[in-house]
Amino acid sequence: MRANQTTIPGTTPFDGEEARRGYQLNKMCYSFNSAENRAAFLADPEAYMRSYQLDDAQVAAVKSLQVLDMLAAGGNAYYLAKLAGIYGLDMQDIGAQQTGMTKDEFKARLVAANDQEGDA
Repeated sequence: MRANQTTIPGTTPFDGEEARRGYQLNKMCYSFNSAENRAAFLADPEAYMRSYQLDDAQVAAVKSLQVLDMLAAGGNAYYLAKLAGIYGLDMQDIGAQQTGMTKDEFKARLVAANDQEGDA
């Protein structure tokens, strides 16, 4: 880690090393810009992941549908959102996973934070 880089507990900084480690996973997720590729993934996820040469940790993370696992496997949040969309997950689902809350709890937290900002 660089001297001027700070860490936030529970996060994986996405730096050059993570970008190299997660290249195949992120490349696969980028491919989901195409409806044809999304359909191919859903038809045979194992074969699709093999075609992108994902490593064992990345395959396990994708299968888990846990965003934190995918981030730890080198995934970039922007590209992972494309994968999450295939399964009908939105950013509130992802935020709930990242905070260990249910989606309803996370949504309530966002509303409360917005209400506090309006009062300031």
